[in-house]
Amino acid sequence: MCGRFALEDDGSAIQIQFNLSETPQLAPRYNIAPTQPVAAVIMVENGLRKLDHFHWGLIPFWAKDTKMASRMINARSETAHEKPAFRAAFKRRRCLIPMSGFYEWQKLSSGKKQPVYIHPVEGPLFAAAGLWESWSSDEGGEIPSLTILTSEPNERMAPIHNRMPVFVDGDDYDAWLDQKTPLPIVHELLKPYRNENIAMYEVSTVVNNARNETAECIAPLARLL
Repeated sequence: MCGRFALEDDGSAIQIQFNLSETPQLAPRYNIAPTQPVAAVIMVENGLRKLDHFHWGLIPFWAKDTKMASRMINARSETAHEKPAFRAAFKRRRCLIPMSGFYEWQKLSSGKKQPVYIHPVEGPLFAAAGLWESWSSDEGGEIPSLTILTSEPNERMAPIHNRMPVFVDGDDYDAWLDQKTPLPIVHELLKPYRNENIAMYEVSTVVNNARNETAECIAPLARLL
């Protein structure tokens, strides 16, 4: 799964990597957690890309309230296209979530869980595949929300966790974001990321508490993985 991640960028790297017309104004964040606002790139008219903010935890457009959002932070890439909560968004509302890296917790023989930070080898940012929705309340207010797609782990991630986020390569951004892309092509993008494109290291348990938002969260401990 993907339950925490970091986005160190102030917006400049996002503009370059995702070819945005403007530089987003962002504050670095080191411990982004479910139910918090998340920055994501979507495609708008004329094929242009735009960065917007979404509630992390998808609220289906047909939901009566927002209660189910906390259970919708991730969607399995293998079945999202057929699940009632995700299938409409899978067809028409796909997004990319910039990440400097994400956290996972490895279970040790002692029974304790060691937090690990996973980051890209090349380029400053991962582009995680996501789905988004806009939910309207009876009072007329709208809440944009998203979920992050996950896949089976690659060989490097398998000892850490049995799932990992789906990451999209730069050459495939348009294919993923464009709602006109044939669904067989969309499905081809949903695969475990290449082993050689990720690096990881252990970090302090300070990241365990989502209220801790400092750079200490991504500071490496002695042991690299």
